[in-house]
Amino acid sequence: MTLRRPNPALLVLLAATAALYLWDLSASGYANQFYAAAAQAGGASWKAFFFGSSDAANSITVDKPPAAMWPMGLSVRLFGLSSWSILVPEVIIGVAAVGVLYAAVRRHFGTAAGLLAGGVLALTPVAALMFRFDNPDALLCLLMVCAVACVLRALEHASTKWLMLAGFCFGLGFLTKTLQAWLILPALALVYLVCAPTWPLRRVVQLLLAGLVLVVAGGWWVAVVELMPAASRPYVGGSQHNSFLELTFGYNGLGRINGNETGSVGGGPGGGGHGGGGHWGQPGIGRLFAPDTGGQIAWLLPAALVLLVTVLWLLRRAGRTDIRRAAFLVWGGALLMTAAIFSFMSGIFHQYYTVALAPYVAALVAMGVAVLWERRAVSLLALVTTGTAGWAYVLLDRTPHWLPWLKWAVLAAGVAAGVALLLVRRGEGRAVRWVAVLAAGSALAGPFAYTLNTVDSAHGGSIVTAGPAVRGGFGGFGRPGGGHGGPGGRGGAAHGFPAGLPMGDPGRRNGERPGGAGGFGGMAGLLGGQRVSPAAAAAVAKDAGKYTWAAATVGSQSAAGYQLATQRPVMPIGGFNGSDPSPTLAHFEELVKDGRIHWFIAAGGGDRAGRGDRGGKGTAAEITAWVEAHFAKVTVGGATFYDLTRSA
Repeated sequence: MTLRRPNPALLVLLAATAALYLWDLSASGYANQFYAAAAQAGGASWKAFFFGSSDAANSITVDKPPAAMWPMGLSVRLFGLSSWSILVPEVIIGVAAVGVLYAAVRRHFGTAAGLLAGGVLALTPVAALMFRFDNPDALLCLLMVCAVACVLRALEHASTKWLMLAGFCFGLGFLTKTLQAWLILPALALVYLVCAPTWPLRRVVQLLLAGLVLVVAGGWWVAVVELMPAASRPYVGGSQHNSFLELTFGYNGLGRINGNETGSVGGGPGGGGHGGGGHWGQPGIGRLFAPDTGGQIAWLLPAALVLLVTVLWLLRRAGRTDIRRAAFLVWGGALLMTAAIFSFMSGIFHQYYTVALAPYVAALVAMGVAVLWERRAVSLLALVTTGTAGWAYVLLDRTPHWLPWLKWAVLAAGVAAGVALLLVRRGEGRAVRWVAVLAAGSALAGPFAYTLNTVDSAHGGSIVTAGPAVRGGFGGFGRPGGGHGGPGGRGGAAHGFPAGLPMGDPGRRNGERPGGAGGFGGMAGLLGGQRVSPAAAAAVAKDAGKYTWAAATVGSQSAAGYQLATQRPVMPIGGFNGSDPSPTLAHFEELVKDGRIHWFIAAGGGDRAGRGDRGGKGTAAEITAWVEAHFAKVTVGGATFYDLTRSA
């Protein structure tokens, strides 16, 4: 067996993608401290690594399964804690996603189509954002590309092996971001059931086998968590009853669809959604094209939808098992299923979720262009090219003070490319190549500019967006959250510059605020972490080896800042939102009595972030009130500390 020599153009694409994503990577510091702290804990404790604990002492897990933390945790264990050890694994995941997408598209549509698909994915602004960030979405995106690629290989010859590999990818996807990994399952299963080149009963059996692999690959960890005594493992963050199944089908599952997210940042049942989107925008068919989302993902989304419909019509007479039509059904089904859920979900919706759409859009655009060019449908190509340039003009017009000339240049290039396509038709030679370059350039200039802006900016916190400030978007021009796309975008502790780091640590930029105060209704400490002064970090680290937890504070973002600054376990009371009943007041009192916690740190960023959920009620608020009543407070480096080893 001989190995095929890699295409030099592919190597250039992968190298350019890596260089782009690595550019000034450390500017974002630890990016989302919530997950960075879990990676630090996993690098220090194998138990924390296995469960995805927020701290090495295993008080509580993050509100996701642990798979996305595993690459970062291994990196921290091997190379020590730094911005690079946290974020480089995400870059590697992004480059791998580009490579797998190239291979999947090239196999049936040629090298040029594969390169175009990989290039479109690499230059999608939200992809450039998330493949340089430590949220689970990057790994989930890669796993979904791998799953689709495996299904396509299975469709070629009704291969059970490849279908089972797809099930394995879906199982790992579940361990990355629970039910979001299964959004595209119905579409892919239906296409295989209809189009696979084998008899119907065998198709059903194959799908059942793949489903079994999925359950095993995604369920073994769940079984361990659910069967292990609660006292022997950390509390399941994000749940109200210490159950991962509750987390899966509630706050992180159906609650995202119907808005009934008990314990979410919206507060109590409904999570601020109640069918209307709450803080997360108005659900509806236009959500993906709205000002705050369009610049993330929608540059080529209309073109992908038009090409999908057009090519399916052109291939309407193809045989049932035609692999090229099946490819459009698979990628198109994945796009439509995911887009529909994102558009109409009433619970928490963040703009960066749309990275899940990026590979589907890229594949459909590349495959559609290839088919239209092969069939000499140049008029349709010209129409798509001109329409894409016109839509790019609309998106760029939402940022009138940022590169104001670009929208006109893109529009002119798109119109010129459309006319040139009509003139050259199917001709060969240098002229055709230059027209193709002009068409591709007009389509990609807008997202490329947004991507360059994204990689040249620091991002941090829980809510991040790609590109410049957008007129009419959440957090845009004079609205809450500052001028860079809302909280967690850029411009301060609450707006995206990496907080929670003592002075001199990687990623610190001007604009950080002690305590993480500001923006988004006083929830900056909840969403964006907080800066830790050298004096406060030194106090937490002093004699930390004598205690199980060097400190405790309400909310995971606040705890993460101190944990990353000191690399000592810090207990996040109440988990991410401060609303989880962990630990109970009685348990916390027992831990204090046993001398296992040194400091209690009053969290900053408003009453909600500092005292817990539900307007001062709940476990976190009870613990805060008990500490305030029994221990004297001192101010250390601008933060309020309570020494739990000394009563008032």
